[in-house]
Amino acid sequence: MPGSPLSFAMHETEIAGLADAAIADLADRLAMRAFRPLGVDGEADATAPVEGDALATLHVLAHLQRAIARQVDRAAERAAEGGAGYPQLGRAYNITRQGARRRWPGLVPANGAVPPHTHHQAPDRSDR
Repeated sequence: MPGSPLSFAMHETEIAGLADAAIADLADRLAMRAFRPLGVDGEADATAPVEGDALATLHVLAHLQRAIARQVDRAAERAAEGGAGYPQLGRAYNITRQGARRRWPGLVPANGAVPPHTHHQAPDRSDR
């Protein structure tokens, strides 16, 4: 069977909890680094905390969501180059084989040959 099988050392809910905490921490750190609150005079106040600024966090999360989509596509390409088929891609991404085929059309050729490196790009969903 192409691709390597996954053996879970943690339960899915534990993985989800760690992922949520990591993303929340990363979003907070990026928001603090990328944004400076405005002071009363309209100038950036480098000393004011950004923590709790929900709009800054939302903006950063939108960037993270698009970055994750790009990383997902790159990981799927690497897995397919390593011999994974749509069933394995679907299981790893928690979707069906058909869902994987729709998400990454042409990534896994029907005849089993390794496709040329294509740098598949997910559609930009920034309007959602």
